[in-house]
Amino acid sequence: MAAATDAGLAPAPIPSDLAALGAAPAAIIAAIEAQSTRMLTPCGEGDLVWRAWGAGPPLVLFHGGYGSWTHWIRTILPFAARHRVIAVDLPGLGESAHAPEPHTAEGLASILLAGLDRILFPGETVDLVGFSFGGVLGGHVAAGLGDRLGHFVAVGAGGLGLPRADMEPLRSWRAAEPGEARLAVHRDNLAILMFADPRRIDPLALYLQQRNAENGRVKSPVISRTDTLRQALPRIRGRLSGIWGGEDNVARGNIAVRGEVLRAAQADAAFAVIPGAGHWVAYEAAEEFNATLASLLDAAPHGAARPS
Repeated sequence: MAAATDAGLAPAPIPSDLAALGAAPAAIIAAIEAQSTRMLTPCGEGDLVWRAWGAGPPLVLFHGGYGSWTHWIRTILPFAARHRVIAVDLPGLGESAHAPEPHTAEGLASILLAGLDRILFPGETVDLVGFSFGGVLGGHVAAGLGDRLGHFVAVGAGGLGLPRADMEPLRSWRAAEPGEARLAVHRDNLAILMFADPRRIDPLALYLQQRNAENGRVKSPVISRTDTLRQALPRIRGRLSGIWGGEDNVARGNIAVRGEVLRAAQADAAFAVIPGAGHWVAYEAAEEFNATLASLLDAAPHGAARPS
């Protein structure tokens, strides 16, 4: 796939669902964040930062590597109409403090699980959605929740011990001068890794990519290339599902195998593929993703009888 800058593409317009909130990326983020309640739990020598919107059954969202809660910026408000949507900045990412080293999936997940124990109401059943690296950590958290987990949905998750598709190497933004040169690197990396169609990259997506990547302090790919999520899946008691973009550049040509891994852990696991969407499926194909996620969350509980 050609990088966005190499293809000479003009930026796409900010999606209409977000453009209605503000004219500039920072204003859009501020408008959504202003509707949230901010919560802090321990993380190393500092705090893990959580944000919550709405009321109702808790829906917890874990973002991807070198990301933040903003990976879910097109998911939060649609679901806050019927859920208490809780989005965290994972340890060492976004605004959360650095996590103690060495970094392992189990160690980082323990920080998240301890945080959930503090912010959830007693006896609540939790639905958990984890994107990419957040799916890796989410699987361990889902297992740790035991009977408190309703549903775990892995979205383009790593940690399955499967080969990655051949992909153009990501460019180093650190090697580029601040300004347009560095922004061009972030645009190229969105095209290489996150989007199926670089023509869909808009100013907000680019702004988020730059802000999130330059604030990342955990080398998530090292963990995501292991099979640690695969090892955790059989310990999950709640329902298990997966959503992948059909053109996910990490799994391209080998997406169906991801579904087979989930079903090996739970025979009735649902596996949805959204055609034409890339790795950041919740942003690039938000309408289809949100409808798919809602359908999965409304499905019968794991092990429940289904209509014939």
